[in-house]
Amino acid sequence: MAVLPDVHYMQLALEQAELAAGRGEVPVGALLVDAQGTVLACDGNRPIEYSDPTAHAEMVVLRQAGRSLANYRLSGTTMYVTIEPCVMCAGALVHARVSRVVYGADDPKAGGMVSLYQVGRDGRLNHNLEVTGGILGEECAAVLRAFFQRKRKKTAAP
Repeated sequence: MAVLPDVHYMQLALEQAELAAGRGEVPVGALLVDAQGTVLACDGNRPIEYSDPTAHAEMVVLRQAGRSLANYRLSGTTMYVTIEPCVMCAGALVHARVSRVVYGADDPKAGGMVSLYQVGRDGRLNHNLEVTGGILGEECAAVLRAFFQRKRKKTAAP
C-alpha cells in the first residue's frame, strides 16, 4: 500500500479517537481494512464504557471484524491505529493473522511492536506482522496530549 491510502485511513482512525475522547475514554482509534481497501470495522477505546480492561480500540475492532466475517482469522488485512499497539493488542494481531499494522504515534511507555517489544516482528512467533509507524504521528500524539492536559486541569482544579 502506498503512503497516501495510509494517510486516508489514519485520518479515519483519528476520527474514532476523537469519538473515544468524547466518551471520556483515552483517545485511541482503530480500523481494519481488507486487501481491497474496504473498512471491515472501526472503533475507539472502550475500557471504561465496557468495564473491560481488554477493550482497547484494536481489540474492539478485531472482535467486530471477526464477528462480521464469521472468522477469527483476518489474513490479508491491515490494522490502522493512532498509537503503537501494546503487548496485549500486538499479541491479538498475531493470533488474528493480520498482515500489516500501521500506527501513528510511538508509545515509549507501553509499545509492543517497536518501542519496548517487537511482538510479531522478531521472527520468534508463528506469524509475522509488517509494521509501519509514524503515519500522521504528530497529529495522533497531539490528540493524546490534549486529552491528558484537559484531564490534568480537571483534577488540579480546586
